[in-house]
Amino acid sequence: YKKIKPMKIFTNILVLLAVALLIFNITLIDFQNPFKGDSVVAFVGVVASFCAVLILLIFRMSKKIVEKMNDNA
Repeated sequence: YKKIKPMKIFTNILVLLAVALLIFNITLIDFQNPFKGDSVVAFVGVVASFCAVLILLIFRMSKKIVEKMNDNA
């Protein structure tokens, strides 16, 4: 029996939101002129969403490492 961990649920929700924003911003990019007008804003949104996903995954991995270190100690 595992205890439900609110932090894991919260990070999963944030990852899903970041991926949804990533997909949404990709649809806004005009691939004919990717660096003009609203495509620049969409491109910045894609990069920001990708960074958010990476940061959240690194955070989740660090929490797993801390848990394993506490279990072994």
